[in-house]
Amino acid sequence: MSSNVGLDIQRGRPLPAIGTTEAKLQQRKLDALRRGVHRIKDHTELPFGIHLVGVGGAGSSVIEEFLKSAPADLLDKEGSRFTALAVDIGDGNLEKVRAAASRFPEGRSQIETASLELPVMDELQSSIANFADFLKLEYPLYHPNEGSTSWLPSDVPLRAKDGSVHRAVSKAVYGRAYYDDGRPMQKALKRFAASVEKTGGDSIVCIVFGLAGGTGSGIAMDLARHLSSLHFGRRVLVTGVGIAPHPDEVSVEKLARLHTVFSELDVLCDETKNKGITLSCGDLFKNPFTAGFMLIPQSANVGPEEARQEVSTRLANILTERRGANLWETLRLLNWVAAPSTQHSAARTPWGARWIHMIGSAADSNGSSNRDLRADLGLLNDYQPEFLELRTSATIADTEKQAWTEALDSAFQPEAPTCATDGGSPGVVQYLLPRLALKDLAVFEGARDAYDAADLKDRHSEHALLLDQGILLCEPSTSFEGMAGAGLGGGSQWIAVPRVQLRGEYE
Repeated sequence: MSSNVGLDIQRGRPLPAIGTTEAKLQQRKLDALRRGVHRIKDHTELPFGIHLVGVGGAGSSVIEEFLKSAPADLLDKEGSRFTALAVDIGDGNLEKVRAAASRFPEGRSQIETASLELPVMDELQSSIANFADFLKLEYPLYHPNEGSTSWLPSDVPLRAKDGSVHRAVSKAVYGRAYYDDGRPMQKALKRFAASVEKTGGDSIVCIVFGLAGGTGSGIAMDLARHLSSLHFGRRVLVTGVGIAPHPDEVSVEKLARLHTVFSELDVLCDETKNKGITLSCGDLFKNPFTAGFMLIPQSANVGPEEARQEVSTRLANILTERRGANLWETLRLLNWVAAPSTQHSAARTPWGARWIHMIGSAADSNGSSNRDLRADLGLLNDYQPEFLELRTSATIADTEKQAWTEALDSAFQPEAPTCATDGGSPGVVQYLLPRLALKDLAVFEGARDAYDAADLKDRHSEHALLLDQGILLCEPSTSFEGMAGAGLGGGSQWIAVPRVQLRGEYE
C-alpha cells in the first residue's frame, strides 16, 4: 500500500517540511487524476477496436450479450472493427452467439465459435503422449521430463460431481484441439489475430472467463499464452477479465478449484513470481495479460441467475460505452495514475502482488447508503486504495451521485477522495478499485483451506497451467525446499516461486 506521508490530500499539496520526493511524485499522480489526464475528450470519432475472446459458459454469455446490445452504429467510424471468438466444450452455449452475430456487418467484423469435443479418455491420452513433440516444435528449448507426458491420470473422471469439466481435462481438450486432430483451435486463433490486425486504430483484446468454471479457467491460461505471445508476438494489448462466482454457488469443490486458478494467475500476473516460472519453463510463460487483469464480482445482494445476467449486461456495456472510450480510460488510469510513483510514465506498470483490479457496479438508485460494499464485493477490511473512480450516467440525480461518492469514501477510505465522472450507462454506477492482492479477497483463505482438505487426486485434476511442464503448481516442490511446484512422475522440473508467497502465508 502506498504511503501518504507528506501529503495534504484535501488541499492537494505536499505538507511543509515533509515534502519528500516520493510524496511529491505521489501528489502529482493524484493531481493528474483530478485533472483527468486519462480522459478521452472526443470519443465520437474514435474507431472501435475492442475484441473479445469468451471461454466457457460465462465468457460466451458476455459475447452473446455484447452482440445483442451493442449500438447499431458501433462500427460506423472508419477503421472500426470487431472480432469475437467464443470457445466452449460442447455447443450448448454457442448457438445463441451465432444467432446474435447476424447484427454485425461482415466487412467490419469477424465472429466465430469454437465448439470443442469432449472425447473419451483414451483419445485424450493419445494426444497427451505426443505433447512433448508438439511443444518442442513450438519452443525448441523445451525439455520434457518424466511427468510431462502423463499429466492427466487415466482414472480421473471427465466431469466433476457438479457436472463441470475438471480443469486438467479442459486443458487436455484444448491442447488436443490446438496441437492435434487437425489443429482447429490453432487455426481459429490465427484467424482471430489476423482479423484484429485489420483494425484501423488501436486494439484491445479482452479474454473473458469464469474463475470457478472448469472449462473457462482450464482453457483460458493456455489460450491467452498462445494468442498473446505466439499469434500477436506481444504487440497487442491483452486484458484478462475474470468473473468471480456468486457466493451462493461456491461449493467446497469450487473453492478448491479457485485456489489453483488464483495460484496460476498469480504466477502469471505478479512479475516477480512470473520470473520464477520463465526461468524454468521459458518465455512462452511470460504474463500474457499485457494490459492487466480485471476481476468482476457477482453481487451477493441478488440471486445467482440475476447476478449472472447483471454481470453479462454491465460488462458488455462497459465495452461499448462511448465507443470503447471507457475501457481505454480505465487502462490509462491504471497504467498512469495507479503506477508506482517512481515509474517512468512511458513504462508498463509492474503491479507485483497487487495485480487485481476490480470493477464493481450497481443500480444507481439501489440505496448506496444502506449497502455493505465490502461484503457485497467480497473484500476484507484491510484493503485501502490510493484512489477510487466512480462512473455514472449523465442523467443521475446529483443527490444520488453524492450519496455514492460518500458511500465509497466511507467503505474504502481511499487516500484521495473518490473521483466521479460521467459517461456510464443510464441507471447504473460503476466504480474501479485498483491494486488488490489475493489476500484482500474474502474467498482466498477459504479456497486455500478447501484445496488442502481435498485428496491429491482431486487437487491434481484441478490444475492446468504447468501440467504439460510436469509440474503441480500448488504442491510443495520436490526439488527445492520451500518452493512451490511438485514434479510429476518422479521428474526434476522446478520453478522458483516460494510456496508461502503463493499461499499468502506471510505478513
